[in-house]
Amino acid sequence: MGATVDWLRTTTPGLLVLCGLAIAVLLFAIIKFKLEPFIALLLTGLGLALAAGLPVTKIVGTAIKPGDSLLETGFGGILGHIAVIIGLGTVLGAILERSGGADVLTGKLLKLFGDKGAPVAMGLLGLIFGIPVFFDIGIFVLAPLIYVAAKRGGRSLVLYAMPMLAGLSMTHAFLPPHPGPVALGGLLGVSLGWLILMGFVCGIPGFIAAGLVWGTYIGKRVQVEVPDEFLVRPQDKVAANAGDGPGALQAAGATRTELRPPSVWLIGAIIAIPLVLILGATFGTQLLAAGSTLLSVLTFLGTPAVALLIAVLVAFYVLGVRRGSTVQQLSALTAESLRPVGMLLLVVGAGAFFGKIISATGIGTALADTMSAAGLPVIVLAYLISCGLRIAQGSATVAIVTTGGIVAPLVAEQGYSQVSIALIAMAIAAGSIILSHVNDGGFWIIAKYFNLTVKQTLQTWSVLETVLSVVSFAVAAILFAIVS
Repeated sequence: MGATVDWLRTTTPGLLVLCGLAIAVLLFAIIKFKLEPFIALLLTGLGLALAAGLPVTKIVGTAIKPGDSLLETGFGGILGHIAVIIGLGTVLGAILERSGGADVLTGKLLKLFGDKGAPVAMGLLGLIFGIPVFFDIGIFVLAPLIYVAAKRGGRSLVLYAMPMLAGLSMTHAFLPPHPGPVALGGLLGVSLGWLILMGFVCGIPGFIAAGLVWGTYIGKRVQVEVPDEFLVRPQDKVAANAGDGPGALQAAGATRTELRPPSVWLIGAIIAIPLVLILGATFGTQLLAAGSTLLSVLTFLGTPAVALLIAVLVAFYVLGVRRGSTVQQLSALTAESLRPVGMLLLVVGAGAFFGKIISATGIGTALADTMSAAGLPVIVLAYLISCGLRIAQGSATVAIVTTGGIVAPLVAEQGYSQVSIALIAMAIAAGSIILSHVNDGGFWIIAKYFNLTVKQTLQTWSVLETVLSVVSFAVAAILFAIVS
């Protein structure tokens, strides 16, 4: 027994077995017992630490000084990096949605592209509005607009929904301030500016292939009508009277400001503020002399938390105060939008703790040795691990934070550039969205909101996510081979 324990704790095969068992237990707890991912990650991380023989004082610290423990540094390190960003991003998305920004963008795009180009317009709508808005919130907000466009065009709902969903999924998977990319920035030590650049570079080809090419192809072959009840906009009704369909959540989200709708350029400018500021700091670091006044200004303004705070304050004024909202109403909107963020942050923190344990046990070094012997590039390993976790348990966030924790030691040992690390992050993000199926909550939201059977959802949405994943990873892998 003692020899087996020593083998597990001190040899490369043994450490790999421990890692594999820990991940299997994690997936079993989430899938079989339906345990909340936050609890499952925390339990599995503690169990792996004890099984690997880490000292208790290193795992949880002491009663007097717990601050240096893996538990607190694992949670605190990542949450200190992402909590403010995710919170501000959520508030920005809420004020943009509530002001009627989605309706304005839809009208402008439909006018530009016409009825025949409406699917492309819907794709761009999802792409643009998806930058500041979480994926599921984007569906709740944009679905009624898709219904109207599909009814007016007289074609399958699938033809209009798939491009929009591809845009929302791409931005959610690859671009800050969404939780996955932000978490990867902290786990892998890469700036959000490079993640934004590589997110667009890798994600746009995937969006075109999945949303426009595949969406158009499958939209002509899977015919889905828009039910009449889906066309009722219940903004003037209370949620209790809206039923169980898409209107219920739309009504529960509070009414939008319908008077004097904001211009499309104003909405676009507000969305662009944090992206421009963050990219300014990234390029400034490369082009300007260290210690210069201009670089200091760009660095301060381009810090993600500061950039998003500026965008939120601008949005509060131009979309809120200037349009008649009171500070109290904006505060209520902020509180309402932040309610769902708590569990998300706990999952990310627990995933980072799990990754910290993996790093402390030396499993990362063992994986590096195995990978080198097999000749498997780190970007391929990262993608495959992320794919496996996504397919097995359904949560993209769990797949991202777990994979990020596993590969972070490998990335650190190789001394990659920021561009290369950002491309590895894109590979992890791409793997985290592959093959959405029945264990993914988003699968059921899409089936319900777009009147799809399970078979139709698998034919349309599941394939779309796989195409988006594979194409985006292919772009990341090719660029990685060039720059590394």
